[in-house]
Amino acid sequence: MSGGLYSTEVKNYCKDLDLTHLKPYGDTMNDGKVQLSFTLPVKDDDRSMEAAKQLAQKMGLSDVQVVHHEALDAEFTFYVVYGSTSHSVDITTIKVNVIDSQVLDMHGVDQFVSEKIGRKLVVVGASTGTDAHTVGIDAIMNMKGYAGHYGLERYGQIEAYNLGSQVANEEFVKKAQELKADVLLVSQTVTQKDVHVKNLVELVELLEASHLRDKVILIAGGPRITNDLAKELGYDAGFGPGKFAEHVASFFVEEFIRRKMK
Repeated sequence: MSGGLYSTEVKNYCKDLDLTHLKPYGDTMNDGKVQLSFTLPVKDDDRSMEAAKQLAQKMGLSDVQVVHHEALDAEFTFYVVYGSTSHSVDITTIKVNVIDSQVLDMHGVDQFVSEKIGRKLVVVGASTGTDAHTVGIDAIMNMKGYAGHYGLERYGQIEAYNLGSQVANEEFVKKAQELKADVLLVSQTVTQKDVHVKNLVELVELLEASHLRDKVILIAGGPRITNDLAKELGYDAGFGPGKFAEHVASFFVEEFIRRKMK
């Protein structure tokens, strides 16, 4: 494809894009194409395929196609459907509670702490409650980190304690007191029946009862965690997928200084 033709196509796309009526993009601008996956508790046959198609239609999709189906066992089937939605959103009116901090790399965080705080920050992290998953908290805490992003254990000006998984909230609070934690990181992966919400709320209540809430920076993270949700539940910030140790550290070092200046 020549550069001139490509530039013309980009200009045409931009001309057709209306941010006040934003729709999903599949094959062409504004076609509203979406892909949806779900499981039905029935066996994999022609009738259940039609059921999957009709369900997608009742969700408001048109031109529905079942593009994949796979038996999970004798009585459960996984489906992927493809279709178009007629709905749109006005992205120009959407407001979100973003985390307003400059993202520093590991060396930048260490320099910030050394120059502006003057001592190491104590950070305690865990997957609390019944959550047995450690991938998230390990990615943020462990020295090797994740995908080339070093974890907090490698930072020279952070004293990091990774307590692992299935740590009871009571034990987490006790450990925070013993270690004189400045920052608490809570990872929540299991979200069925909103168990993560209940667990996160319980931790805040325990910290308040122990008169610790105002003495620590409290951060939540996980696949279903947003900054809005975390702040609604009483946390200082929330980090979802695609965030690494430097994002979390950049926030809490700046938050530490903000609190000292009050």
